Amino acid sequence: MKIILLMIFFAVFVSKGYGQSAKDSADIRASVLNYVEGWYEGNGERMAKAVHPKLAKRIIGWSKDITKNENVLSEMNGDQLVDGTRKGFGTRTPKERQIKNITILSIYSNTASVKTEMADWYDFMHLGRWNGEWKIINVLWEMKPQE
Repeated sequence: MKIILLMIFFAVFVSKGYGQSAKDSADIRASVLNYVEGWYEGNGERMAKAVHPKLAKRIIGWSKDITKNENVLSEMNGDQLVDGTRKGFGTRTPKERQIKNITILSIYSNTASVKTEMADWYDFMHLGRWNGEWKIINVLWEMKPQE
C-alpha cells in the first residue's frame, strides 16, 4: 500500500513540475510566432526576441562541387538570422502563401521540441527556458520539394 501511495504522490506532485503546462505551451507558441511572423514581417526585433544569442540554425545540403556526391552542413547564428530578417528576405513571401503551422512535440522541464511549417520549409526547433523566457536555441531545417 505504501508503494502505491508513493507512486501516486510521485505521479501527481513530483512529475507535474517537469511536464507540459498551459502557460509553457502558450509561451513557447508566442516565442515561435515571434520567429515565424517576425520573418514574414521583416521585423528583426521580433526575431531577436525569439532566438537565443547563440542560436545554431543548420540545413543539410549538397556540395557545390558536382564531382563530389557528398553532404555539406550550412549554418547561421542568431545575429545572421536577425540581420536577414531585418533585410526583409521573409517579406518576399506573399501573404496568401504564408504558413504558420506550429506543433509542440514535447516539453520537459526547461526544454521543448517544436516542428514549424512555413511557406517553403520545415523547422525542427529546440527551445530552452532562458532567464524565464522560452528561446529558440537550435533549428534544423529542410526545404519543401519545389513544385
